[in-house]
Amino acid sequence: MEKIHVGVIFASQFSSWMKSAVGSVKSISFSLAFSDFKEITKAKLAVSVVFSSIAGYFLGAYEISITSLLLLTFGGYCMVGASNAYNQIIEKDLDALMKRTKNRPIPSGRMSPKTALAIAVTLTILGVLSLLALSPKTAMFGAISIFLYTSVYTPLKTKTPLSVFVGAFPGAIPFMLGWVAATDDFGIEPGTLFMIQFFWQFPHFWALGWMLDEDYKKAGFKMLPTGNKDTGTAMQIILYTIWMIVISIVPVFGFTGRLQLSVTAAVIVFLAGLVMLLFAFKLYEKRDNATARKLMLASVTYISLIQVVYVMDKFIS
Repeated sequence: MEKIHVGVIFASQFSSWMKSAVGSVKSISFSLAFSDFKEITKAKLAVSVVFSSIAGYFLGAYEISITSLLLLTFGGYCMVGASNAYNQIIEKDLDALMKRTKNRPIPSGRMSPKTALAIAVTLTILGVLSLLALSPKTAMFGAISIFLYTSVYTPLKTKTPLSVFVGAFPGAIPFMLGWVAATDDFGIEPGTLFMIQFFWQFPHFWALGWMLDEDYKKAGFKMLPTGNKDTGTAMQIILYTIWMIVISIVPVFGFTGRLQLSVTAAVIVFLAGLVMLLFAFKLYEKRDNATARKLMLASVTYISLIQVVYVMDKFIS
């Protein structure tokens, strides 16, 4: 009887251990799958893009609709996530050559290209349908951004530094997209929002390209305007930063319809731009990766800050 009792206890404990182990495996598998999903869609980048769209929506909206905001948020993430997934499918062999990308889901072997493609197609469909529920124009611009990013920008990265110029078009759509989603209209206001984010991308991506130049060259990517980390590239960063500052304060002069900026807000935006310009001049002077990183971080802070300032100024003024 005692042996039977001991056997029952052991069987019970073994069953408990097995259930615990299976549960742990399932938990780990789900965690890894979710982590890979975030990486294949570049979740942090997608969230920042959605933030830009929401800011544009608040600027354009006559009244705030929670349903519209949710559709814009979901659709925006799907569209950006799909673009990033397509990009990683196309560049899987090149990603394997670079230190910063070799552990991505596809080149590492954790995810097959077919699975990534299924994710990309699903996100594309969901994204287009969500944005279509807002308006046909919103869906059209979302679809254009995917096409330009995957079919024009991505192939050009190994061909010419002009890829950054081409990539700036889909990259500038999100801020504008929010306004179009709120108004179903494209005019001077969303056009101005587009231009702000368009010019911002050059100092941002060239600073990033400067930092990662050695790694990019392993895959044959041509990301810097002169092809080198030299004064010519630094000077172009300075010039585009100046244009970015000018465009960012244009609404204070009353030329941009309903998109307006108070003098106080314009001063804040201008000063933030000068800080970024200071980092650009430092890069011209030092021409090192540490300074390029500071400029890149300053650019990320700048675009988020001015979007918050624009929105706050609309509702406070």
